[in-house]
Amino acid sequence: MAARIVHVTRYVTPLREGGSMPAVVEADDDGLYVLKFRGAGQGAKALVAEWIAGRIAQVLGLPVPDLVFAALDPVLARTEGDSEIQHLIQTSGGLNFALDYLPGAINFDPLAWQPDPALASRIVWFDAYISNVDRTARNPNLMLWHRRLYLIDHGASLYFHHGWDGDVSAAGGAFPLVRDHVLLPWADDLDGADAELSSRLDRPTLRAIVDDLPDAWLQGPDAFGPPAAQRDAYMEWLCRRLDARATFVAEARRARA
Repeated sequence: MAARIVHVTRYVTPLREGGSMPAVVEADDDGLYVLKFRGAGQGAKALVAEWIAGRIAQVLGLPVPDLVFAALDPVLARTEGDSEIQHLIQTSGGLNFALDYLPGAINFDPLAWQPDPALASRIVWFDAYISNVDRTARNPNLMLWHRRLYLIDHGASLYFHHGWDGDVSAAGGAFPLVRDHVLLPWADDLDGADAELSSRLDRPTLRAIVDDLPDAWLQGPDAFGPPAAQRDAYMEWLCRRLDARATFVAEARRARA
């Protein structure tokens, strides 16, 4: 699936419940999107994680909203009265990350809605693979829309890359934080999820996802090398982790037991 670019035409409203204050925006395709700003406090690394994790989820057939690159013109800041919003827009010119807005979606509540065990198993496997620390009961980052579960907000995944020097030696490690995964109690077929999902990932697929990362997201004071070198490092980390997946699958199985 080729990366799609939309151009933001209107800032609609902030979503202040998010730590980085994303916003609902309108684009030139007349669609509404939730935009994550490159100039937000978490920085471009959060967008890198959003893109890589979200695209992998799509390849795995997991339910995620449509993902796009959103081109933002800083001139839009002129129509905003809030200085914080003005600053976000002004410092986020160029490509940002956005996902399709799901109107009327509600937060997932495990006490009110029981997830399908097969889907829960696949999501737990996926989150362990991408080292997602943000799918807990307190912050599940799951939405219900038309009675279907959707995965959102993957900016906290790939957490190793903050302050990263490109070292991939720890890629095959376990993921102990899987013990806090909100869907772990329902994930009763982790081995089946492993067999199914791992067969859908290969080097060309992962390479295409990583190669789509914009250069601007891979630059800055914390960059350990040029964009091409960073893409290669992400690629190597993802491949090594996939090859060593038995480790994080066993950890999830132990946590569930």
